[in-house]
Amino acid sequence: MEATKELVSPIPCDDGHLVTVLSIDGGGIRGIIPGIILGFLESELQKLDGDHVRLADYFDVIAGTSTGGLVTAMLTAPNENNRPLYAAKDIKNFYLEHTPKIFPQNNVMVLNIYIYRCWNLFSSMVKFTRTLFGPQYNGKYLHRLIREKLGETKLHQTLTNVVIPAFDIKRLQPTIFSSFQLKKRPDLNASLSDICISTSAAPTYLPAHSFETKTHHGVSKFDLIDGPCDSLNVEPMQYDKFLVISLGTGSQKQEMKYSALEAAQWGILSWVTTANGGTPLIDAFSQASADMVDFHISSLVRALNSEHNYLRIQDDTLIGDMSSVDMATEKNLNDLVKVGESLLKKPVSKVNLKTGVYEPVKSYETNEEALKGFAERLSKQKQFRKSQMSANANP
Repeated sequence: MEATKELVSPIPCDDGHLVTVLSIDGGGIRGIIPGIILGFLESELQKLDGDHVRLADYFDVIAGTSTGGLVTAMLTAPNENNRPLYAAKDIKNFYLEHTPKIFPQNNVMVLNIYIYRCWNLFSSMVKFTRTLFGPQYNGKYLHRLIREKLGETKLHQTLTNVVIPAFDIKRLQPTIFSSFQLKKRPDLNASLSDICISTSAAPTYLPAHSFETKTHHGVSKFDLIDGPCDSLNVEPMQYDKFLVISLGTGSQKQEMKYSALEAAQWGILSWVTTANGGTPLIDAFSQASADMVDFHISSLVRALNSEHNYLRIQDDTLIGDMSSVDMATEKNLNDLVKVGESLLKKPVSKVNLKTGVYEPVKSYETNEEALKGFAERLSKQKQFRKSQMSANANP
C-alpha cells in the first residue's frame, strides 16, 4: 500500500446525506496547532454562510482526547444564548493566556545559550524528581478554569454530539463519554467539567480525577485518567457515508525520536522521563493510538474508494521544546502558533507506516486548499439537511 498514492476518486457534486465528524488529538499545549486549523476552517464556513455560524453547526460528531477533549467542550458547550461557548478563532488566545498558568515554568531568566543549556538540564532534572513522587503539576488552576467556564453544563446539553474518552484506572478499562450512549448509559451524563478534567489527566503530568454521577439506578463512581480512543463504533460498510476531518497536535521530527539502542538500556524511570525531558512511555502510547486510528480509517476509506471523504492534518517535524506537552513559555507557544499557520500551507500528507514519516499525496493540494473544499461540502450538507427538514415539515 503506497502512502503517497494519488487521490483519484472524483469528489461528487452531490454528496447526499453524510455523517460529518471532527476529531482532535491530545497533546497538551500543542492543542494550539489544531486550534489554528479550526480557526481557519470556521472562517471559511463564515465566508459561505455568515459570521454567526460555528463549527458545531456543521459536525454531527466532534471527538477529542486530552487537550482535544477540552477543545471539543469549548466548541460544543452552550453559552447563555445557547450558542457555542467559544468561536474557533478564540482557541489560540485561550492557550496563549491560560497554559502558562496550567503548566507554570520556573522563573529563571536565561542570559545566553550556555546558561540556557545548563538551565534546561537542571529543569529536566527537577521534572524527573517531581515525577518520582507525584504529578509534575497540581492541576488546581486547570480545574478551577474548567469549572468556571463550563459551570454545571452536562454531557446531554452539548450543541452537537461529542465523544470524549478517558481511562478508568480502578476498572482498568476505557470510559467513553459519548452522547450516543446516554440512553443506554445514563450514568455517563456527567458534567463537562468533570469529563474535561478526567481526559486531561495525563499520567505524570496532572493528577487522576474521581467523581460520581447519580441516576435513578443509583450512584456511579469514576476514577479516571487521560485515555485514547482507538476506533469508531460503526459498521465497516458505513464508512463511505462519513466525512471526516482529523487533526493532530504535531509530533517529533523523525531523527529526534527514541531508538531501540538507547531504550535497551532504560529502566522504569527512564521510560517515564529521559534526561532531555521526554516521556517515552506516554509518547509511545499516545502517538501509537493516533497513528493506528489514522491507519485504520485511511485503509477503510481507500478500500471503499472514499478517500475524498477523509482529511488528516498532522505535522511530524517538531523539534526541541515544540514537541513538549508542557513547555508553556511565551516563545514556545508563539512558535507553535507558527507551526499551525505554516501547516496550512503544507501539502496534504499521509503517514508512511514503514518509515513513520508523513509524505505529500501526489495531488499536491495544500491543507488550506483541502479545508476550503471541505468547508464547501460542509456548507452544502447544512443546506441539504435544511431542505430535507422543510420537505418533511411540508409533505
